[in-house]
Amino acid sequence: MGKITGFLEHERIEEGYRPVEERLKHYKEFVVGLDADQAKVQGARCMDCGTPFCNSGCPVNNIIPDFNDLVYRNDWRNAFAVLDSTNNFPEFTGRICPAPCEAACVLNVNDDAVGIKSLEHAIIDRAWDEGWVAPRVAKHKTGKKVAVVGAGPAGMAAAQQLARAGHDVTLFEKNDRIGGLLRYGIPDFKMEKSHIDRRVEQMKAEGVVFRTGVVVGAAKDPLGKGSKVTNLAKESVTPEQLQKDFDAVLLTGGAEQSRDLPVPGRDLDGIHFAMEFLPQQNRVNAGDKVKGQLRADGKHVIVIGGGDTGSDCVGTSNRHGAVSVTQFELMPQPPEEENRPLTWPYWPIKLRTSSSHDEGCEREFAISTKEFIGEKGKITGLKTVRVEWKDGKMQEVAGSEQVLKADLVLLAMGFVSPVATVLDAFGVEKDARGNAKASVDFIGGYATNVPKVFAAGDMRRGQSLVVWAIREGRQAARSVDEFLMGFSDLPR
Repeated sequence: MGKITGFLEHERIEEGYRPVEERLKHYKEFVVGLDADQAKVQGARCMDCGTPFCNSGCPVNNIIPDFNDLVYRNDWRNAFAVLDSTNNFPEFTGRICPAPCEAACVLNVNDDAVGIKSLEHAIIDRAWDEGWVAPRVAKHKTGKKVAVVGAGPAGMAAAQQLARAGHDVTLFEKNDRIGGLLRYGIPDFKMEKSHIDRRVEQMKAEGVVFRTGVVVGAAKDPLGKGSKVTNLAKESVTPEQLQKDFDAVLLTGGAEQSRDLPVPGRDLDGIHFAMEFLPQQNRVNAGDKVKGQLRADGKHVIVIGGGDTGSDCVGTSNRHGAVSVTQFELMPQPPEEENRPLTWPYWPIKLRTSSSHDEGCEREFAISTKEFIGEKGKITGLKTVRVEWKDGKMQEVAGSEQVLKADLVLLAMGFVSPVATVLDAFGVEKDARGNAKASVDFIGGYATNVPKVFAAGDMRRGQSLVVWAIREGRQAARSVDEFLMGFSDLPR
């Protein structure tokens, strides 16, 4: 806890944003974090609640009341030690996590939650500035070799934990840079990639070997013929080779198979998955030359899908100089405020307006696309219809059809599964949703049906949050360590 009466004395302090007209001119982060005095006030608001639901609301089970109290007492170094004990990459979650911990905050029952995410952000940024984040090299080597396939947050967390346990870890990534969707999905204006780069340097110092540009899968068409999944690989490795060369293999790839919209006109030029559009801009920001880059300059853009990926498309399109940006959501508009007695401590359904929405966007709810319309093979508009939900079923509203102008359509309706051909190449059994089938049991968790092959993150769980990926990577690392050594001292 912080100050005993702090929650009665102090209001929640939000992180600030740079002005819209300023931030639209670049792709750098624009969030203004809390200063030391503001963080102290926010830490003071952590109440003596007895049962801190925030701990269980956080997927990595951050020990939140402790670091809140330490910030309040100006003991930043120990606040970092507490945070670092449960979360490998707080600079990721402190920027892009939606903060389910705050939804679970006891103060959130009838007041504004403690600004836990902003405190996490402040702690880790100060830790880097002060030089407290340092490599933790294993004192003893086990001689065991582990291959981790997929260098997103799950793979990075697992690789770091396994290296610290003394194993020889090689992290394989099909693209040319480490980070997975953090690198080529999350826009730079939400998280600059220097945060990934310095973690990579730390992990190298801890003994992790990185192999980028290497796709793991079948020798021919490892991602499937005609796949739209970003693949910058220059070489491939077969599952058989990995199983021969390593004592254990952990699959931590993302759920990269985008949900499609198979309506008439889908084959028109100008209709693209969000994950065709967003990675290209990140590559350009990194200094790459992208031939034929998808851009929204001077175009009427329609983003289909009302989630975070759609919001990222909105922000990127506005930075390109789109004439207009409209975002579709199939579901009805949620309430501006949740019914807290009904939803607490769970994640509530309520209207959420992102910083990208504030930059300029028309939002349409309860709308469905019936047809893509075009001329000379190019998209010119969408035929839409309003929908309503009755008895749990979607029904079209009679007489509500309309045609909206569009020069660029971005499909951001989520991801259905990991790339099936990768799992098939390993012979890994899949669940009903196409994810790798593996339990999260304390004993034998994350193990697949294939001997010495494990799966974690979106590869096992399906599309989820960065913080869940870190949790699964950490837990899977413990399972792999226990499999190799018969026991494990890694935290779960």
